[in-house]
Amino acid sequence: MQINLAHKKALVGGSSAGIGKAIAYQLAASGASVTLMSHSEEKLKRIVADLPTHQGQNHKYLVVDFNDFEAYKRLISGYFEEHSIDILINNTQGPPAGTALEIQVVDYQNAFDLLFKITVLNTELALKNMQKNKWGRIINVASVSVREPLSYLVLSNSIRAAVVTWAKSLAAEVGKDQITVNSVLTGYFDTQRIADLNAKKAKEQNSSADKVLQEMESKVPVGRIGKPEEYGFLVAFLASEQASYITGTQIPIDGGLLKSI
Repeated sequence: MQINLAHKKALVGGSSAGIGKAIAYQLAASGASVTLMSHSEEKLKRIVADLPTHQGQNHKYLVVDFNDFEAYKRLISGYFEEHSIDILINNTQGPPAGTALEIQVVDYQNAFDLLFKITVLNTELALKNMQKNKWGRIINVASVSVREPLSYLVLSNSIRAAVVTWAKSLAAEVGKDQITVNSVLTGYFDTQRIADLNAKKAKEQNSSADKVLQEMESKVPVGRIGKPEEYGFLVAFLASEQASYITGTQIPIDGGLLKSI
């Protein structure tokens, strides 16, 4: 099966590293023109220069601050006044780690702005053109923790669950326009986010990051954490015409980590 995204335009959040970068690369490798979003212009310039252009693609980037919702709203609204997209990848950095007893009300508000409001805003702006063209793909980077909460990630557990249920509702409304809406439930992947979380956990447990990683890998049935490029393969498929009958789903990519059905 060949994934062909030629002449499609994609907007990928959090794409200067890790999962977002891998998604951007695979979409470009499949023929899409990609606009990257992140706070690091230096990294964005470097990645744009490395993205495949074999289909004559024109890749771009946006320097954004996902932690400042009002500034982000102004910037992304301006972008959509001049551009349209076919594929939207809703992805930002994760909120701070912490347990239910550690996290304060203000932290929930910040996480809501970061994970939920940005996702809804992006989608609202992208939908206008998708509905006009009767084609679109909205893919949300979520987490396995929406099914099986992780005690140390209460902000992510809570707000990402809201994103997933919102996405399910939206899918039922835009299916008639040949727009699919899916959420990917992310397991353990070899990213800086996981490295940072493991370092924090190691410090709390008076252990080492390597030992924490080994313990993490032992919980995954396939015996390892995921490679970001594997995530990119799944998203490229969901963005393709071959996945036109898949919508309203929550698809785990976790090496079998989830115990629930």
